[in-house]
Amino acid sequence: MGTALHLAVALDGTGWHPASWREPAARPAELLTPRYWVDLVSQAERGLLDFVTIEDGLTLQSDHPFRPDNRTDQVRGRLDAVLIAARVAPRTRHIGLVPTVITTHTEPFHASKAIATLDYVSTGRAGVRVQVSSRRDAAAHFGRRVLPEDRAALTAELFGEAADYVEVLRRLWDSWEDDAEIRDVASGRFIDRNKLHYIDFEGATFSVKGPSITPRPPQGQPVVAALGHVDPAYQLIATSTDIGFITPHSAGEVTALADTVAAVRPEADTPARMFADLVVFLDDTPQAATDRRDRLDELAGTAYRSDAEIFVGTPAQLADRLQDWNTAGATGFRLRPATLPHDLQQITEVLVPDLQRRSVFRTTYEASTLRGLLGLPRPANRYSAA
Repeated sequence: MGTALHLAVALDGTGWHPASWREPAARPAELLTPRYWVDLVSQAERGLLDFVTIEDGLTLQSDHPFRPDNRTDQVRGRLDAVLIAARVAPRTRHIGLVPTVITTHTEPFHASKAIATLDYVSTGRAGVRVQVSSRRDAAAHFGRRVLPEDRAALTAELFGEAADYVEVLRRLWDSWEDDAEIRDVASGRFIDRNKLHYIDFEGATFSVKGPSITPRPPQGQPVVAALGHVDPAYQLIATSTDIGFITPHSAGEVTALADTVAAVRPEADTPARMFADLVVFLDDTPQAATDRRDRLDELAGTAYRSDAEIFVGTPAQLADRLQDWNTAGATGFRLRPATLPHDLQQITEVLVPDLQRRSVFRTTYEASTLRGLLGLPRPANRYSAA
């Protein structure tokens, strides 16, 4: 028996396979409706999952990492991830909501206010997954900066900016002390101005005075996450985030990546929660899962490839893999369903009960906040005199 593990799902369109929208059970006509997203997150909550992430971007989806692909046979167009999360929050009670925010062309002041608001709307279940954008067509939408041509210089600039961005988010969330609001009708005092703080941040790409206009969020600090494939991303995970998403392809790689992050993490900080990403094709038999992947690949006209490990098999086989990787150092797993709702249902209705029988996954939500579910304490406010 392994230690208890954590589970999340990454929601994107109709699923992670580009032909997923053509599946009989898919709902491509409903992608822009609130009900679609409420249904998916509610399904994840029935499976007692820790949280969902919601993908986003500043350009149309593309098969090519750095430019448009002009394809018309795949899902294109999306809603704003933070606004989806805010719409879903009142319709759910326990599950964490972690929308994606692109740090490269957005303002941290806006994002801090939006995620703080999401934490209030969800009563303490908000997080944010920060992501950089190196695409020229995304930069052209904003027209404010010229990205370096040199790839290494670009990567260093974008991840350095992302670290500054998270620092501003965290300072702004702390810029109101927990008891800054007095709300005393008799004395006519609504806030204690001495408990609102200038953050006075000066960085390479922005300076932010503060304080926020939103009081400190219910969790104190909503959960911050990032995905890592390269050293600057692992550095960001180690020094700025609560959760790191990694893409190992073996138990040995799980250990190596967890050790890489742990080695850079400041000793005083709570260890980062390391979640391994896997794309999953789940069916009753290994053959059925393989057949479904082959059929989807044929519809797409090419074999599906991913940065993450692609798992094709039964939920029981996946449970074995998760236990193995959990022992190797993964706190939890962010599963990317190849098709929605099929693979999400396999996760919540078959995989989860199997993990529960093995005594490695919760049987009830044991905390009311996302930080609580992840075993993260509510942090003290950095500006409090105490």
